[in-house]
Amino acid sequence: MDKLELQERILKRENLHTEFKESPPDNEALAKSIVCFANTDGGQLIIGVSSSGDIVGIKDVDESLRTIDDVAFNRCEPPVSILSETVDMDGKIVLIINIPKGGQRPYRTKSGIYYIRSGNRCRQASWQEVRRLYQTSESIYYDEIPISKVSPGELDIDFFKDFLEKYLGVSPKEMLIENYFKNLKIITDDKKPTLAGILFFGKNPQAFIPFAKIIAAYIPGKDISIPPSDRKDLEGKIPDILNGSTKFLKLYLREEHRIKGFESELYPEIPEEVLREGIVNAVAHRDYTINASIRLFIFEDRIEIRTPGKLPDTVTIGSMKAGCHVLRNPTLYNLLYKIGMVTDTGSGVCRMIKTMKEKLNKEIELTLTENEFILLIPRI
Repeated sequence: MDKLELQERILKRENLHTEFKESPPDNEALAKSIVCFANTDGGQLIIGVSSSGDIVGIKDVDESLRTIDDVAFNRCEPPVSILSETVDMDGKIVLIINIPKGGQRPYRTKSGIYYIRSGNRCRQASWQEVRRLYQTSESIYYDEIPISKVSPGELDIDFFKDFLEKYLGVSPKEMLIENYFKNLKIITDDKKPTLAGILFFGKNPQAFIPFAKIIAAYIPGKDISIPPSDRKDLEGKIPDILNGSTKFLKLYLREEHRIKGFESELYPEIPEEVLREGIVNAVAHRDYTINASIRLFIFEDRIEIRTPGKLPDTVTIGSMKAGCHVLRNPTLYNLLYKIGMVTDTGSGVCRMIKTMKEKLNKEIELTLTENEFILLIPRI
């Protein structure tokens, strides 16, 4: 930036992409400004100009440059790449920090606070805004993010040990538990529980993510306007929610007794593997940035599993039927794979279609609305 460009920028005052600082701010304030621009649309922090636009300059340029580089690298998480330059305004040195729109959003300060630019000021981002930043970023999956204000003490260590022994065949010493937590992305490197960690191993996941549940309802009719005769919120860890869903379905689905030889065999109205696949897919692939719960409706003529949000990018209903496998929540999916609830081939929808056709000569229906994805399973 040359002298004329800087003068023009100053005349435009502070805005979404420009912030003035009369003197170098302290490290925390500097990190706040850098994170703020990186999380929004990029911009320039101009040091040596007052908020009213007066050019005052700075004294120790070299020291300021070293401090700025240190803050951008060591006090912003993840580190932010910046470009600093100076402009001599008639003997007064103005320092300009060029901060690009971040490619690894969201960014936060070392103290763990996320900031965004709003108009001509920086402000702390709401949790909903942070979730959206994760959703729009391709650098990290949302189920890997740390959950604000949750400590490792909220994780059920005994349940995790049972998980390791039963599904991974290991019995780690207490001192090694943290390593397994990190390797499975249950906690971050700085020991903060992730979304996947809380959902799968939290003592009380809904205390922190209240919408992470399934609302199950039996409707004695064919229309959703009919009041349900039974309704239940299925909560707890993800394995608990899946088990609860299976039990609720069994309450209202018929089972036929057939005699084979001298033995009586049970034939469920709908194959259990189809129901299980539908519920597991909803939990594994839903959009957790949306404050809405999965809904399970049992009607007289059908079952509907309604999942909040749209399909992941590049995925269509047609590609799902063809076996397209795109993971929205890979950490959750990996944990479900460990306990045998999913395969690593992503063929769940294909199996559901095939099983329904072979056993019942019926077809499932997949529908995408503006706000949710609906799986319809016809009843006999």
